[in-house]
Amino acid sequence: MDNTFPKYALRISDREWRVHGVLFLLTSITTTLAGVALAAPDFTPTEPPLAGVLDYILYLPLSFLHYCIDLVKYSLTHEVVLGQGMAFSVSLLAILFSHEMGHYLACRYYGVDATLPFFIPAPPIFLAGTFGAFIKIRSAIPSRRALFDIGLAGPLAGFVVALPLSIVGIMTVGPPQALAPSGYTVYFNDPPLFRLLAWLLGVPLDPNSPINPYYMAAWLGLLVTSLNLTPVGQLDGGHGIYAVFGGPAHATIGRIAFVATVILAILGFWWHRSPSGFLFAILLGVILRFPHPQPSVMEPLGTKRVAIAIVTLIVYALCFWPFPITIK
Repeated sequence: MDNTFPKYALRISDREWRVHGVLFLLTSITTTLAGVALAAPDFTPTEPPLAGVLDYILYLPLSFLHYCIDLVKYSLTHEVVLGQGMAFSVSLLAILFSHEMGHYLACRYYGVDATLPFFIPAPPIFLAGTFGAFIKIRSAIPSRRALFDIGLAGPLAGFVVALPLSIVGIMTVGPPQALAPSGYTVYFNDPPLFRLLAWLLGVPLDPNSPINPYYMAAWLGLLVTSLNLTPVGQLDGGHGIYAVFGGPAHATIGRIAFVATVILAILGFWWHRSPSGFLFAILLGVILRFPHPQPSVMEPLGTKRVAIAIVTLIVYALCFWPFPITIK
């Protein structure tokens, strides 16, 4: 195969560098503030005044504004907690960056036109301070092998970075917990990789341990990996399933995965009081509405890629936990 890159695949304009750079900078700030909020259980934002009708109407946006301002002030006056927030941000963004660059470099290898990673900042009141990252593929996937490599390069690269961070997080302290706004306690349940590493390292996992930025970043990174490897639509797992089994099997497996996700969402809300599964189920429902494009050439994958598919399945099993969050 001729691996000479088309010129369009190598051109990155100054405007693109600026857009991607600004988004990455903003995401670095929001993830740092989110890490500060996770590491600061004593942080209490001020409540907006409720003196008139307008105050009640604007209560939610004013509450959010007060939260952000107070969180920035808290960060600037608590250096230790700010350092933990930065550690969380660097660790989480390292996983996300590796994931997206896995996709991007695979695209370049096959001469597929793709953007640099878009990092999406989120208000720091959200758990991670980011809605994740993605690249946009702007040309057709040339072959079955290219689809396989581009789809699975991301989650495998992210997992490689998440693995040592998981070890550091487990060796530092046990799983974190945080107080929900209602006064309930939110527990971040350990994925199988954490349980396996804790057993191998001889470290007990205590759900009542204080916040650990490395654990939390790795926990989120493994969660993102498991969600992306869900075999539905044009998610990374969907690409892998399409490349391995073809279009008809991809459609059937996607529907089965969607039904299983809906069932898990109901059970998660019933047993663990967590509504998060419904958000993912809705997302999968939307993704299912878009057909998967067929590669131009459907050549055999070969023994090496079948082995990589098995490794990816093991990675998915190590990252996936049906009920990641428990609220008590």
